Order: sequence, then structure tokens, then C-alpha cells
Amino acid sequence: MSGAPLLSDILSPEFAADPYSAYAAMRDREPLIWHEATRSYIVSRYEDVERIFKDKQSEFTTDNYDWQLEPVHGRTILQMSGREHAVRRALVAPAFRGSDLKEKFLPVIERNSRELIDVFRAAGAADIVSDYATRFPVNVIADMLGLDKADHARFHGWYTAVIAFLGNLAGDPEVTAAGERTRVEFADYMIPVIRERREKPGDDLLSALCAAEVDGVRMSDEDIKAFCSLLLAAGGETTDKAIAGILANLLTHPEQLAAVRADRSLIPAAFAETLRYTPPVHMIMRQSAVDVEVSGGTIPAGATVTCLIGAANRDERRFSHPDRFDIFRDDLNTTSAFSAAADHLAFALGRHFCVGALLAKAEVETGVNQLLDAMPDLRLADGFDPVEQGVFTRGPQSLPVRFTPVTA
Repeated sequence: MSGAPLLSDILSPEFAADPYSAYAAMRDREPLIWHEATRSYIVSRYEDVERIFKDKQSEFTTDNYDWQLEPVHGRTILQMSGREHAVRRALVAPAFRGSDLKEKFLPVIERNSRELIDVFRAAGAADIVSDYATRFPVNVIADMLGLDKADHARFHGWYTAVIAFLGNLAGDPEVTAAGERTRVEFADYMIPVIRERREKPGDDLLSALCAAEVDGVRMSDEDIKAFCSLLLAAGGETTDKAIAGILANLLTHPEQLAAVRADRSLIPAAFAETLRYTPPVHMIMRQSAVDVEVSGGTIPAGATVTCLIGAANRDERRFSHPDRFDIFRDDLNTTSAFSAAADHLAFALGRHFCVGALLAKAEVETGVNQLLDAMPDLRLADGFDPVEQGVFTRGPQSLPVRFTPVTA
């Protein structure tokens, strides 16, 4: 194990421009790297990242979230373990699966998607990122919580500041200050709404969270505020990058786009492959509880560990032709792709598997279906080549498309 600048500088402009080449070199030559600037051990192989996420031996914790998440969200479910985590997860999970998701929130998803598409439906041109992807998931979450969508710009500003804080690997003090300011502003906004919902509950997710009880435990105002903050950031940023990513991948692979257009049941496979090939979140941190042997050496107890999802998902030891986008690949199970048994690592795994995975799937399926219906000859704007940007989270910043409007 060493810290060769070529491989380990995840803060360099060269890395940001093309992380995948660096990931391949890491997996091959240095699967465990000490990275001085972030004071963390970097792990890049699939078998190691999978093991850390599944954590069957209780070797890793989420204690790192005390400093990584708490300054912007307050104390969230991600920091909890044992019974405390199990109870909090049981309180929030029902809204994100089964009948609640299907009956209460699918109509919300469909309506919000349609409203956004209606704005550019007749224009023959749109930017999928700015006109749709950055707006859709935030509007859905605001609607689910029963918040005023007129505050969309504030929600978007808050989650952008939070994600910048989480991805502030270089420690920019202005980014840190903006993130911490967001926690105060969001609390000032949310706590009165939560108290009002306790007094006058409605048929929304926020009211359900206020009323939820498991084993005699209910969520405090602070619990609910922290969860809503987490939901806006995690559900906004990641889903908007997932929508931009799946469309960018399909548009640059026209034969696969044609297949999806002809058979919409392929959308989950296209989404699963996008999560593997271009995951919205490229790195997640954990903390070692004991000394742990991984590929390339030993991680000492108490260390911060940076798990490179973007590298692990392209590990040739796990996936054939990993640098090829292929919705028909046979080594990625679509059926389990949105559960804790997923082959890709984009939602993490184990007890901290993303609680919103099925919500994201519903949003992406609805969005792609409606976009394809509205734009039957969807194509990239002439000469445009989608370029991913970002290190912590990554995706196209712009996706201008052209199409012939569908006449009613």
C-alpha cells in the first residue's frame, strides 16, 4: 500500500475529468491507498466495498456520519445502529414500499413528471437536466411531505449546499459554512410545519411520520426534521443524476434506446445498468471498528474508509466488459437491483441499504416512460456529447435534446 500521486489524488482536476481510468489503476495496482488530504483509506475493489457495506462481522460503523452528516442534517437514521436504527427505519420505511408507495405516491410522481414535461412538450427542444431532472425528484418529495412547491428554489438551494458540504473533500471553509447555515435555515422552516402537522394532520408523509409509532417509540420533531433534510438531499441529488444518467447512456447507445422505446419493461434493466455504469454517488465513507484485512493490506481500527462505488461497479473481477454500457448483460440481476441483494453497489448494501431505492425506481420508470411518450424521436442536440461532472456525486450538468413535438 502506498500513496502514489498518479492514483491517489482524488482531488486533482485530472481525476475529476476521468475517474474511471484512475479507478482501474487503483483496482489493479493499489486496491488500498492511504489518502492524506481526506485522512482516509481508499478502497476500490468490488469484493472489499461489498464486504464493508454488508458488514456481517460488525467491523465497520457509520460513526463517520457524526462529522460528515450531522453538521448539515442533524442526527439522522444513518448514524444509528442496533435497536435504535431498526426502530427508526421501521418508522419511515413503510412510505417507501408496497401499497403506500403505489397507492399514495405513484400518482404524485406521475403528476409532477407530467407537469414538468408539459412546459416543453410542444417546444421541440429541452435540457433534460435543467428543465426536468433537477426539478422532478425535489417536487415529488415536497409534494409527498405536503410542503409548498412554491418553495422549490429554497429546497433546491438547500440540498445543493448540503451535497456540496458532503462532497467538500478539499475542506473549502465557505462550502462548510454554507452547509452549516443550511441546517439552521431548514430547521427554522421545518420545525413550525412539523408542529402544525402534529396539531392538524393531513394525508401526507409528514403527517404519517408525526403519527408513526413502533414499540412505543415515536419520532421527535428533531428526528423528523433531520429525516426530511436527508430525504431532500439524498432523494433530490441522486435521483436527478440518475435520470440524467439513464437518458445520457441511452442517447449515446441508440440501439439500446430503440430497444427500451419498443419494450418499456426494459427500463428497470436500463436503470440498474446505469446505477452500475455511471452511479450518481461515487463514494461513501464508513469507519472501521477493528483492524480489518482487505485487498492490499490492513485498515486500522478507528479509520475513515472511502469506499469507491464508481470503481467497484466497474471491477472486471465481478462484471464482464465493465466499461461497456449494456442493459442486456447477464451478470447484473434486474429483479434484485432495487433491494439489499443488489449486484451493483450504488444504493449501498446491508442494513443501511438506501430506504428510497423503490421510490427512485418509481420516479425513473415514470419519468423515462413519460419522456419517451412525449418525445418519440428523442435525440441529442447536434454536436453535443454528454460529459459527467463531479467527484463525490457525478452526472451530466446539461443534456440538451431535440424532438418532434407530438400533436394531440
